[in-house]
Amino acid sequence: MRFTAHPDPEGFLGEMASYGINYDPAQTEGRGWHHDRVRQLLGEEEPGEPVPGGPFELACRMVHDYEFADPSIMRAYFHGDAPLVGRDMLLEGRFLVLRFPMGVRVDVEVDEVRERADRTRERSWGWSYRTLEHHLERGRLLYEVVKNLDTGRVEFVITGVSSRARIPNPVIAMGFGVFGRWTQTRFYRAAGKRLARLVAEVSAGQRKRPEPRRIGPGDIVIAPTD
Repeated sequence: MRFTAHPDPEGFLGEMASYGINYDPAQTEGRGWHHDRVRQLLGEEEPGEPVPGGPFELACRMVHDYEFADPSIMRAYFHGDAPLVGRDMLLEGRFLVLRFPMGVRVDVEVDEVRERADRTRERSWGWSYRTLEHHLERGRLLYEVVKNLDTGRVEFVITGVSSRARIPNPVIAMGFGVFGRWTQTRFYRAAGKRLARLVAEVSAGQRKRPEPRRIGPGDIVIAPTD
């Protein structure tokens, strides 16, 4: 727990390289585990493959860069030049004046066309991360941009499985017990609304596509940018 931004994100990311995930992926059922799926409409395109420069392509770039996160709730530090899969991210959760550093690692990139239950097809691109040691939570989050190739509808889909981790500090543990789940679901909703707004504004020419901001002389970046 801190009251200011992390003073050495590069050093923390270096330390995180030795961390393992903090849960057993085979045991994510039962009491205390939450399974979530949140969808947000981003726009409409012509049916068929994604349109160059359209909502799907714009959203994929911003999801890659973690620009969808609401900066009042969460920011992330990571190596901007690192490959997506295997990328370690120092998340900085924010609650009132407090900041909580938490480590995650990108484990999968999704890029596929699949058939839906209604027999339409959809293209999906995205990635997921798993929580690392010392994180306040345990679990995995998957962020996907999905286009229905038959209707042209483009959505942002967040799929998560999570549980509270063991928190040694009794004050933080009590606070997380009261506000953790509320903050988590608030993050999901805010992320979808923010991405939809950014896609609309960039598409309308009201702003440039946001990109992570480099900090310091190396390749460490912080996202989102505003």
